Amino acid sequence: MFSFFRRKKKQETPAPEEAQIQETAVKAESEVAQIVENIKEDAESLTESVKGRVESAVETVSGAVEQVKETVAEMPSEAEEAAEKAAEQVEAAKEAVAETVSGAVEQVKEAVAAMPSEAVEKAAECVESAKEAVVETVSKAVEQVQETVAAMPSEAGEAAEKAAEQVEAAKEAVAETVSEAVEQVQEAVAEAVATTEEHKLSWAARLKQGLTKSRDKMAKSLAGVFGGGQIDEDLYEELETVLITGDMGMEATEYLMKDVRNRVSLKGLKDGNELRGALKDALYDLIKPLEKPLVLPETKEPFVIMLAGINGAGKTTSIGKLAKYFQAQGKSVLLAAGDTFRAAAREQLQAWGERNNVTVISQTTGDSAAVCFDAVQAAKARGIDIVLADTAGRLPTQLHLMEEIKKVKRVLQKAMPDAPHEIIVVLDANIGQNAVNQVKAFDDALGLTGLIVTKLDGTAKGGILAALASDRPIPVRYIGVGEGIDDLRPFDARAFIDALLD
Repeated sequence: MFSFFRRKKKQETPAPEEAQIQETAVKAESEVAQIVENIKEDAESLTESVKGRVESAVETVSGAVEQVKETVAEMPSEAEEAAEKAAEQVEAAKEAVAETVSGAVEQVKEAVAAMPSEAVEKAAECVESAKEAVVETVSKAVEQVQETVAAMPSEAGEAAEKAAEQVEAAKEAVAETVSEAVEQVQEAVAEAVATTEEHKLSWAARLKQGLTKSRDKMAKSLAGVFGGGQIDEDLYEELETVLITGDMGMEATEYLMKDVRNRVSLKGLKDGNELRGALKDALYDLIKPLEKPLVLPETKEPFVIMLAGINGAGKTTSIGKLAKYFQAQGKSVLLAAGDTFRAAAREQLQAWGERNNVTVISQTTGDSAAVCFDAVQAAKARGIDIVLADTAGRLPTQLHLMEEIKKVKRVLQKAMPDAPHEIIVVLDANIGQNAVNQVKAFDDALGLTGLIVTKLDGTAKGGILAALASDRPIPVRYIGVGEGIDDLRPFDARAFIDALLD
C-alpha cells in the first residue's frame, strides 16, 4: 500500500501546479498587460487542470486501499477484522489528504485573483500550510495502520509483515514527495519575489531617468546652496532663487522657504549641506496631499472617467495607457472617441483600442457629447467596468469650446445620473506655470477630481507639482515620465522627490 508515491510522485503531486500558478502571478506583476488577461480568460481551464490532478491523486490512493484489501483476502479469517480496520484508516487518510490539497489549491487560486504582490506572499503561506497538514495527516494515518498491523494475530505472519513494510515505505515516500513539491513551489515564490522587486526598481529607475532634466537643472543650481557654506541670509536668498527658477511659483516658494527656516531652527542646522534634507522634507509635506491614487469602487455599473485638456498635452495617449493599466487590474475597458474635431484623433484612439484589444465607440460625424453618451449606454449593456471618454482639446480662453465640454458632462449625467465619476485634466509639464492657469480654468468649468501630468521626462520644470499643490491642490492621479506604455503610473510623492533631488 502507498507504493504509488515513489512511482508517480512527480506526475501526481499538485504542488507543481501551484508553482505554475505562482509563476503566473509574478508575470502578472512584471508583464501586467498579457498575464493578468490570460489568468482571467483561462480561469476555467485552470480550474479543470487542478481538479484533474487532485482527482488523479485520489484515484491512485484508492488503488493503495485496494492493495490493502487484497492483502486482507490472503490473511487468515481471524486477521480479517484488523486488516479491514487498516483499510478504513487508509481510506480516511485518502479523503483527508485530498481535501487538504484541494483547499490549498483553492487558496492559491484566490491569491492569484488578488493583487500579484499579495499573491506571492499568500501562495507561500498556503503551500507551507498544505505541507504541514498533509504530512501530519499521513503520518497520523501511518501510525494508526502500524498499530493495527502490530495488533494482528501472529498467524497473519508474513502478510502482516508485508503490510508493515508497505506502510513504512508509504511514510517515507509521502514525506519525500511533499518536501520536493514544497521546495519547487518555494523556489517559484522566491523567483516571484525577486521579479516583483526588480520590476519595482525598474519603475523607480525610469522615474529617476525621466526626471533627469529637472534634476540636473536643480542640482546645478543647488550645488552652491548645498556646498557646505554657513547657513545665513545670503544662502536663503540663493535657495529662494533656485526654487523660483525651478517653476515652483511664488506661493509655493514662500511656503517652502518658511518651512525650511523653521526646520533649520528646530534642528539647529548650521551647514549648507544639511539643507538638502530640510528641503526634501518641506517639499514632501507640500506635495503629499496630491498623492491620492484613484480607487475604483466595487459596483456593477460602469465607472466613467472623462478626460479633458488642450491639444498636444498627451490626452489620447494617456487614455491608451490608462486602458492598459486598468486591464492589468482585471478590469474591462471601453473607449469613447469624443475628440471629433482634431484630425485623426478617432484613428489614433482606435489604434490604441486595437493595441489593447479594447472596444472603441466612435462616429464618423457628430458631436463629442453624442459619442460619449453612446459609449456609456454600450458599456452598461455589455457589463463593462470602465469607460474612458476622450474629448476635443481646447484652450481655456476658447469660451465656446469650454461651453461644449460642459455639455459633454451634462450629457454623461443623462446617460448615468452619477457620471462622470472622475473628471481628469491632462497637463503637459513643459508648459510650466501655465499649467496652474489651465487647472484653474478647467476646474472652474468642470469641477476636476484629478490630474495627469505628462512629459515630465522632456522638461526641466519638474517643480510645477509644487506650484499646483500650493495654488490648486487637486489630486495628481498619474504622472508620465516616458513614451513606454508602462511609463504612466500613480503619483508617489516620496519617489518623485527622491528622483528629483537625490
